[in-house]
Amino acid sequence: MMKITKFPQSCLLIETKGKKVLVDPGNLKYKEEYFKIWNEVDVILVTHKHGDHCYTEVLEKLDKKIKIYSSKEVQKAHPSLPINVVKENDTIDLDGIKIEVVHAEHGYIPPMKTGAKVIENIGYILDDEKNRIYITSDTICFENEYQCDILCVPISDNGVVMGPFEASLFAKEANAKLVIPLHADSPKYPVDFKVVEEMFEKYEVEYEILENEETIEVE
Repeated sequence: MMKITKFPQSCLLIETKGKKVLVDPGNLKYKEEYFKIWNEVDVILVTHKHGDHCYTEVLEKLDKKIKIYSSKEVQKAHPSLPINVVKENDTIDLDGIKIEVVHAEHGYIPPMKTGAKVIENIGYILDDEKNRIYITSDTICFENEYQCDILCVPISDNGVVMGPFEASLFAKEANAKLVIPLHADSPKYPVDFKVVEEMFEKYEVEYEILENEETIEVE
């Protein structure tokens, strides 16, 4: 049984095989009540350096036993964090849970010229031998052969990530049985979930739109 809990923007808590993996704990719509939950995880995975995926001030206060994995660029951008550096094609073994570090391509828009441009972006695929859950990171579409059962994908369509159309096609290519939309909490980039639903249904993609703090279980 895999439990998936959604937190704001692109943050997910994945529980399986007695382990808790937190992905992209960011600063957007953060609540103090999250601290206790985040402080009880085994591993934290960060995809890239932006604050809505890496809330440095909170991560600094977490239990030092929690291992944080991310890229060299994130280590440089957040030097106060004890980052275990990983790169594309690396594998992390978490007591029988295989975590694959995979490619991602963060889009670019002109406001990013001030230093926000992401050069090193990574996604993660967690495989607990029953389910493969793929967290894409903030990415535009790119050619790949990644396969998964559950796809967690951005759908805010703002030039730096996918929109509903691309996400639908991406999900079909990955043979995902379930898609969980992410990256919809920024007021700068409002998401029309009616369009999301219409597009996913058009391309016959099974999906679950989770509210923040909502949990689903996958057999």
